[in-house]
Amino acid sequence: MDFMALLGIGLLTGVTTALFGFGGGFVAVPVVVWADAALGPDAMRVAVATSALVMVVNAGFATAVTPRRTLAALRGGGPLLALLAAGAAAGAFAVRYAPAGPVRWAFLGYLALTIADLALRPGFLRPYPRPASRPRTGADTAAPARGPLPAVLGLPIGAVAAFLGVGGSVLTVPAMRRAGHPMRLATVLANPLTLVVTLPATAVSLSGTLDSAAAQAHAHLVGLVDLRAAGALLLGALPVIAVLRRRPPRIPDRAHAWAYLALLCVMTAAMAFAG
Repeated sequence: MDFMALLGIGLLTGVTTALFGFGGGFVAVPVVVWADAALGPDAMRVAVATSALVMVVNAGFATAVTPRRTLAALRGGGPLLALLAAGAAAGAFAVRYAPAGPVRWAFLGYLALTIADLALRPGFLRPYPRPASRPRTGADTAAPARGPLPAVLGLPIGAVAAFLGVGGSVLTVPAMRRAGHPMRLATVLANPLTLVVTLPATAVSLSGTLDSAAAQAHAHLVGLVDLRAAGALLLGALPVIAVLRRRPPRIPDRAHAWAYLALLCVMTAAMAFAG
């Protein structure tokens, strides 16, 4: 029954990867915490590591089936990608030695702060206000000009994403949206950025170990990764990603942004009650 439940959740991770750029992190972490509750405090570490592997495959597949002309928006982003990878390696090492309880609360706190920021600050759900002293014209806007994500953000985004097992999309999508990108483009570009974050995080996780007796009895663990849970999630996700990348639904930009925020709220509630 656990396998079938994970397979069903995998379908959802496919949807979040294709439509929201999540790669599966915000869905996978609460689910794996629930599935591996027998590991006790170590369940959170396993969930973060397993989430990273799921996101590597999901984000890599989603990137591979994305048109090259869309990915061209990341041209010249080498420094950003390098700093994302460096931050992710540091975050993955840090989570191996951090107490599991605080990591879980950090995950919840981060989600809550992100939800509040997206809901209250302009630039995500609603446009930036225009200065009152200037006449309103069709070309007038107070939003920042479009451009690549600043490279300096790569290090903290990579470190936080790998530490919490979230892939980075919850940082990169709002940042790109506030830089002027529509939700459709911001969520598509989140996948290659997620891939850069999760590759080093997964490498670190596969080399880790758990010392508890429950972990030693868990036959599906390789390093810190639960391969059974990861396999079930991916089995459900990959066909969905293929279909939605081939025939993406047309979602109005504002509705897309609201759906992104609603999904974060659902995942926060799921994590609060998991394990």
